[in-house]
Amino acid sequence: MKMVTAVIKPFKLDDVRQALAGIGVQGITVSEVKGFGRQKGHTELYRGAEYVIDFLPKIKLDIAVDDDQLERVLETIIEAARTGKIGDGKIFVTPLEQVIRIRTGELDSDAL
Repeated sequence: MKMVTAVIKPFKLDDVRQALAGIGVQGITVSEVKGFGRQKGHTELYRGAEYVIDFLPKIKLDIAVDDDQLERVLETIIEAARTGKIGDGKIFVTPLEQVIRIRTGELDSDAL
């Protein structure tokens, strides 16, 4: 099992959610986060004053998947989240040792 963590642009959330539902992903955890990468923030003008926005708003998705679903999930996120512009985001894949469904006690793949 793997934990897929994707950081995407906020306006792409619905596209990614619908695309993942279309391939059978049943659970996603969504968090509003702020950060920067190569983009390094940007400068804005507000009431004549210029100020720097260091941390940009992003959406973080956490998705637990079986190993056999991993490639399909990654391709789906990339396709749905890509705009072709800087700041599209990143995907991190980490090993997932154990999953337990609290209500039933099911373990690992059965708990997904």
